[in-house]
Amino acid sequence: MTTKNLVTMSIVMALFAFAVIALLYPLWGREAMRLGLDLRGGIHMVYLADFSDIEPGEEEEAIDGALAVIERRINILGVSEPVIQKQGDDRIIVELPGISEADKAKKLIGQTALIEFRELEVKDGEEEWVPATAVIGGQEKELNSSYFRDNAYVTTGQFGEVLLIFEWNSEGRKISEEVTGRLIGEPLGIFLSGEPLLGDDGEPIAPIVRAKITDSGQIEGLSLNEAQELSQLLNAGRIPLPLTPIYDQTVSPILGAGFIDMSIKAGIIGILLVMLFMMAYYRVSGILACLSLIFYGAIVLAVFKLWPVTLTLAGLGGFILSIGMAVDANVLIFERMKEEVRTGRTLGAAIEAGFNRAWNAIRDSNITTIIVCLILIWVGNSIVGGAPVAGFAVALLIGVLVSMFSAIVVTRTLLRLFVGGPLSKKTRLFSVSVGKKDV
Repeated sequence: MTTKNLVTMSIVMALFAFAVIALLYPLWGREAMRLGLDLRGGIHMVYLADFSDIEPGEEEEAIDGALAVIERRINILGVSEPVIQKQGDDRIIVELPGISEADKAKKLIGQTALIEFRELEVKDGEEEWVPATAVIGGQEKELNSSYFRDNAYVTTGQFGEVLLIFEWNSEGRKISEEVTGRLIGEPLGIFLSGEPLLGDDGEPIAPIVRAKITDSGQIEGLSLNEAQELSQLLNAGRIPLPLTPIYDQTVSPILGAGFIDMSIKAGIIGILLVMLFMMAYYRVSGILACLSLIFYGAIVLAVFKLWPVTLTLAGLGGFILSIGMAVDANVLIFERMKEEVRTGRTLGAAIEAGFNRAWNAIRDSNITTIIVCLILIWVGNSIVGGAPVAGFAVALLIGVLVSMFSAIVVTRTLLRLFVGGPLSKKTRLFSVSVGKKDV
């Protein structure tokens, strides 16, 4: 074995050992594969942002603010590894793996969580709730929860009633003082996202103002669960622009577990069949290709775990397809080797010539596949419901890149181990017999 081949073999073994350790033990905080919704179960939602009330040039800031608020709200649910990201310029993707309370999650994410305080006004002989406003610094401003500090909490009064306590910021204090000062003895309606906030008895909450409210206030009449959810929403912040749900998909965890079982079985069967074919047809070369395939699988799965790649059912399909493509490169190389052996070359010369002559075909076919994968990733990330397309393309892209390394470097290094040895003269062990031309 040459020094160069020894160094290459040492690097290959070190990479394989690292991949196995990464798969068996947690590294860099990655304890397991990140599974997509179709495997783990959960909710996939896409929201469309409405910029009609946003000043031109502030759209990106507004949608970034919405992303931050959604992330804080999802933390309330305790979801592990949620996916919250922009799609294009005006869409937000939210993926919540492993969650079963779909309705609660949708309500929590989509709600604007803006509490408005309204007063009664008589119009055309009828009472109507209108926003309670105050003129501050020459500007008319509405009294609402955008002036709350992020420290609302729930407690109970001396008679056991549930109280939601909130505190005004400096500007809200001025608005509240003016509004409550002129509404003493009058009701102050409380609305959530444009609808009357209902008490535990199902009636709208509209307490009578007894005195000026400056620093803090309280909302009573809610049930304990309602008060706790509302306080969490208020503390998470208000989404700065309307979000309209345009797509949602829910997958049960039971269905996802079934997909995993079927995918594992399909993968094992496919790999075994490929290995059997390679060993039967290419003999020793086929056995070495199988070892290279094991190296390939370990590296790809380690990349999936450590990156991390969200592995979906489509992604598993891309991974299994890439296994076939990894073997395809070996087939091209072995056929070239067989042609060189037929001309009377030694095994060492046939190995080098076979790899060199097959490289152009392997390179070109893989580059075209990489280009297609990049296009699919772009398309999948640009359309609603395109996650499976992107997942398939990402898995296939990683597989293709690793397969080029495993075929050209790993298989070649393993074959060189036999050069100069007793088996190198028995070239029939490295390919099938084809008439009298085989040596």
